Amino acid sequence: MHSRRNFVVSCGAIVGGAMLPGLARAAAYRQIPQRASARVIIDNDFAGDPDGLVALAHQLLTPKTRTVLVTSSALDPKLVGNVPVGTTAAAGRATAEELIRRAGIKTPPPVKAGSEVLGAAQPEASEAARAIVAEVMRDDPLPLFFTCGGPLTNLAAALRLEPKIAARMTVIWIGGGAYPAGGWEYNLSADIPAARAVIEESKVPLWQIPQDAYRQMQFSVAELAEQLRPISPFGEWLYDKFTTPPSFVDVGGSWPLGDSPTVLLSAISQESSTHVDLPARRIKPDCTYGEEIAGRTVRVFRTLDARLTFGDFFALMRLHAKGEV
Repeated sequence: MHSRRNFVVSCGAIVGGAMLPGLARAAAYRQIPQRASARVIIDNDFAGDPDGLVALAHQLLTPKTRTVLVTSSALDPKLVGNVPVGTTAAAGRATAEELIRRAGIKTPPPVKAGSEVLGAAQPEASEAARAIVAEVMRDDPLPLFFTCGGPLTNLAAALRLEPKIAARMTVIWIGGGAYPAGGWEYNLSADIPAARAVIEESKVPLWQIPQDAYRQMQFSVAELAEQLRPISPFGEWLYDKFTTPPSFVDVGGSWPLGDSPTVLLSAISQESSTHVDLPARRIKPDCTYGEEIAGRTVRVFRTLDARLTFGDFFALMRLHAKGEV
């Protein structure tokens, strides 16, 4: 009986000396072919809210874009949390570099720190600003996205160094209040002069994800613990960045991963989100929107496909843990 059972089992796996198709696919499968269709410069205040680190990891893992530069901006001195004032851009650079090492990125992009000063009338020609100019002006057949999940400090400084870069990229910015009124929003309030330089004084194509849109990207605290932490040592490291918020933060039931739309729109799809092209408006000192700027438009995203964004991120993290990305 035992030998007969073994024979039946073996026949179930092998027919005519060949493995059944289903088992062959389990051993090895063909991937849907993808290639990079754009370059990306990633700019964020990486020493602040860890949602920027999730977006950085996501962008680095996706096969649809090639990350060519990472730049770090400073935090508002009033809201620095556990990082000493005057060191936040450098701390963000160090954290981004550690993430890239932990992810084992085969061809790591350069990481540069921006100015530690926010709100300057004449932004500093920082290491980050100079690197942005060099990359944007470099000839490459792939189109370029500049994605920003923090204040626009580094971009404003780069535009001041070389205004020609405005015609050579598209900016995706997480920031600003809801249209049409506007209002206080951190990324805008942290450096209003920089936002004015980009929106009012340049012609760079701008896709804006205002506060009411990026707040749609909610992920529950329980989901972070249950889904992100167990994936891999890299996932555990990312999760750990959420566990030490500043003392003034009262964590609720969810944590908005508000910087992730930069990856959705640059690397996954724009088709399942909605936008409207609006006249650009001047920025008032209280972060509200002022008069229209003649001849200047901004693409404002209204709704974002959170399911697609997070589904893609966690699938890429699981594939990365298996060595398939």
